[in-house]
Amino acid sequence: MSDAVQRPVVLVLMGVSGCGKTSVAAILSGRLGWAFEEGDSLHPPANVEKMKSGHPLDDADRAPWLARVADWVDERLDAGENGIVTCSALKRSYRSLIDRRGRGVLFVYLAGSRETIAARLASRMGHYMPASLLASQFADLEEPTADEPAIRVDIGPSPADIAQTIVDRLALS
Repeated sequence: MSDAVQRPVVLVLMGVSGCGKTSVAAILSGRLGWAFEEGDSLHPPANVEKMKSGHPLDDADRAPWLARVADWVDERLDAGENGIVTCSALKRSYRSLIDRRGRGVLFVYLAGSRETIAARLASRMGHYMPASLLASQFADLEEPTADEPAIRVDIGPSPADIAQTIVDRLALS
């Protein structure tokens, strides 16, 4: 295990809706025994209602949600614990807010084509985010750059294989 992993780290599984954040995070949490928070559960009720009605969130809508995600990250790091949280983290400014300490966070960008993700959304049941908002998510997406604490993982394989790829890339196995 590398030195970076021996210090507490919080993985933020990020990407547009339908990329597999929750599925992969749940598998990772089970394999690693790390705390897991579904970032969607941190949304204020007004955000959920807005998305349910087919309206995309704007920066002002996302601000209280991102603050709650950042607070969850800080709570893990303050406790000396590793963790996993899902959050679209679409823009660099959002990622900067979540990683406000400048250490202890690794963004895991689950990357896939618009076509692949649209097909997944079309078959997804029980989620408040309608497929009609996918275009707005891609419009807002600023992929992480080399100067950010991030890795990119392709969503083509199964969630279990994606989780293993992440574990392997972190030298956690």
